[in-house]
Amino acid sequence: MGALANRDFVKMNGLGNEIVIVDLRRAPDPIGADEARAAARQEPYDQLMALYPSRSGNTAAVRIFNSDGSEAGACGNGMRCVAALVAEETGKTELKFDTAAGAISCQRGDDGLFTVDMGRPRLRWDEIPLSQEFADTRRIELEIGPRGAPILHSPSVVSMGNPHAIFWVDDPPAYDLAKIGPLLEQHPLFPERANITLAATPSRDRIVIRTWERGAGLTQACGSAACAAAVAAARLNRTSRKVTVSLPGGDLAIEWRESDDHVLMTGPVEYEHKGRFDAALLAGAGVS
Repeated sequence: MGALANRDFVKMNGLGNEIVIVDLRRAPDPIGADEARAAARQEPYDQLMALYPSRSGNTAAVRIFNSDGSEAGACGNGMRCVAALVAEETGKTELKFDTAAGAISCQRGDDGLFTVDMGRPRLRWDEIPLSQEFADTRRIELEIGPRGAPILHSPSVVSMGNPHAIFWVDDPPAYDLAKIGPLLEQHPLFPERANITLAATPSRDRIVIRTWERGAGLTQACGSAACAAAVAAARLNRTSRKVTVSLPGGDLAIEWRESDDHVLMTGPVEYEHKGRFDAALLAGAGVS
């Protein structure tokens, strides 16, 4: 019947980034792309976070699916939701999860907010990855629009477990990101596709962003994009290494720590409801 048939789930969000969590630690069956897409039709989500047993002794392993069925390496908002759920279950305030992007630590503060250690950013062209070499990824040669008068140009590129391209603009809401985003996400320069972010830096300690998320589309918040924008802004000396990133869904506190180059993301989570995946819906999608 597939891994998700008749499985309970929890719906949460991080600043409006819609997250569905399913616990498969006792029945660690793999989830296929068709099944992930069918699940998104029943319970719309940006990311599906599936918990599996950890092979390294950490709290759990997490596989992350976008609503189009593709897998993501990281999801900062989703990891906060997972951490909040597991912390409530276990009573622990410090947790560590295995992901495709490496081990990710999460910690609950005295204020109830969770901080996710997203690890070190990957800045080399072949780590992001790009399909051609660029010696300096703070700005690369890429533009969209009429030659000589591009709509967007010269993005910063960073990987925070997912590839990100950050275009610097004066007013992120002024652009039709729903139209531009899919074109840039699929650009040949990004062999694994990319998250596309429009970013402005109104002050040294604040960044305003909107993101077209690879595999999910427009979203109220993308945690890894907030981290990528913070790193990119600091590399260009547009901001300090500790900033507030304002997204359509709210604010995240991001710090690119100098001592070890790790990026820390702090923000809220919200519980929405519980549910169960319908086996008939999944079977109708060819999952058996």
